[in-house]
Amino acid sequence: MNQIITKEHQLVVNFYLELENMSRQLESIMKNQKTLLNGECFITDTELSSRLKLTKRTLQEYRNNGKIPYYQIGGRILYRESDIEKLLSDNRREAFR
Repeated sequence: MNQIITKEHQLVVNFYLELENMSRQLESIMKNQKTLLNGECFITDTELSSRLKLTKRTLQEYRNNGKIPYYQIGGRILYRESDIEKLLSDNRREAFR
């Protein structure tokens, strides 16, 4: 009970290892965190095509035909996640047996 705890003590070593692990996890979470603008999250053309399993060309056709709302800033295309969720919800069809 009257021992001196040094930085080589197993409890201290384990504490710092766990702290390092938590730091890596936090960095990973922050790297994948989307920033919000006025409470809205925006995704890129690449992200949306990956999520919906559509080609970028198909998304371009949807934009050209007015099927999908988007923002264009310079050459960058952005979609508001809430617009995409609404679009999917509005176009949902029930399966008939």
